[in-house]
Amino acid sequence: MIQDMTAGSPTKLILKFAVPLLIGNIFQQLFQISDIVIVGRLIGINALAAVGSSAPIFFVVILITLGFTGGLTVITAQRFGAKDFDGVRRSVTHSLIAAFGLSILMTALLMSFMQPLLRLMNVPGNIMKDAYNFMMILSGGLVMIVAYNLLSGFIRALGDSKTPLYFLIFSSLLNILLNLWLIYSFKLGVIGSAVGTCISMTVSAALCLVYMIKKYPLLRVRRQDWRLDYRFMMQHLNIAVPMALQFSVLSLGLMFVQSVCNSFGANTIAAFTSALRIEQLATQPMVALGIAMATYAAQNSGAGMINRIRAGVRNSSLISLSFSVFIALLVRFVGEEIVGIFIDNPSPEIIRTARQYLNISTLFYLFLGQIFIFRNTLQGMGDSFIPLVAGIMELVMRSFAAVFLAARFGYVGICYAGPIAWVAASTVVSVGYAITIYRLSRKTSKLFSKRRNARSCRKKTDCLPEGAPAE
Repeated sequence: MIQDMTAGSPTKLILKFAVPLLIGNIFQQLFQISDIVIVGRLIGINALAAVGSSAPIFFVVILITLGFTGGLTVITAQRFGAKDFDGVRRSVTHSLIAAFGLSILMTALLMSFMQPLLRLMNVPGNIMKDAYNFMMILSGGLVMIVAYNLLSGFIRALGDSKTPLYFLIFSSLLNILLNLWLIYSFKLGVIGSAVGTCISMTVSAALCLVYMIKKYPLLRVRRQDWRLDYRFMMQHLNIAVPMALQFSVLSLGLMFVQSVCNSFGANTIAAFTSALRIEQLATQPMVALGIAMATYAAQNSGAGMINRIRAGVRNSSLISLSFSVFIALLVRFVGEEIVGIFIDNPSPEIIRTARQYLNISTLFYLFLGQIFIFRNTLQGMGDSFIPLVAGIMELVMRSFAAVFLAARFGYVGICYAGPIAWVAASTVVSVGYAITIYRLSRKTSKLFSKRRNARSCRKKTDCLPEGAPAE
């Protein structure tokens, strides 16, 4: 259902939009976690290490495409908020062209440079073959993953966060069944996991496309909508490219940390991979709030309603702080038990290593939650520069922790990489948001003042030029 977020209670609208996103994000994490669980329990530690050690490479690509498609659909949401429905359709066609070009380019680069990338990641020789096969198959399915992210982004731009959820739940369940079937019955190993993921994402993309065409006439493009407008395309790219760069910077930092972690051996890789999956699942409420704020801010920015954006950010920040405290306590108490889900009969060393990371990172979840709120709000308003600066700050701090802290304190240094980066990035985006919203408020205030004076002048003779006759 289409949802206009420029009218009504900001908190209710954001939560109504965020709840389906939360459920969808959890299923998306289950989508990814199912690979880890099935691989770890049905194949073994080395297979889990192969997936975990190579996954950051594909994670870089996924984040780049998420940033790029998210930036494209910001324009779609802004046009919808401004009630420019011709602009909505034209945004769809221009976004499709840009996203298809990016996916083809990324696929070609991945397939051409996979071996050097894996060596750069310090992937151990005994798991190199599995890691290579896993990544090459995922690279071949990248275009469908990009397609799903873009098509679901169009639907969310209209305020509908429920429909993509239904498709994601279906594809997540399909992914689990395919993985079990291909790995257990056909003995395909990590190849089966990658093939199952590609098929599932293809089904999701197809469902989104069919539903979008049938249910939303607003998104049914016409022949004239495909006419390429250079200036309009640049509006999309001016947001999408910096967002893609920002996400790539973030993911490069994660890849750098994983590269250092890979030097500690298969057990540490497996423990670190399990801990990261637990963290990703636990922080989904904060992620959902952030994504909701992106659409909310985009629609209200297009409508010029800056005060509504401010109210939404304030309320969402308070909700996110509450979530971060609750989630941190939950993970600290039950995180150790969850590790056993990923690995069959994990050794005490693996459990201890995973728990060590979680005990440190949970103390800093409140900073992570604020990053999601402020960063997505800025992106929804069309500001991609400040989030990019925050991403660079994250990269610098993660690299510092991976190089200097890990060299001095070992694995503990790696555990502090994320928290240090979160503190730095949250400072940048919160200050950046305060400056941006202040400037937009002044700009909007001046605009409304001019309009008010113009209306007043049409009614009062003292606004007429000197010597002009009164009506």
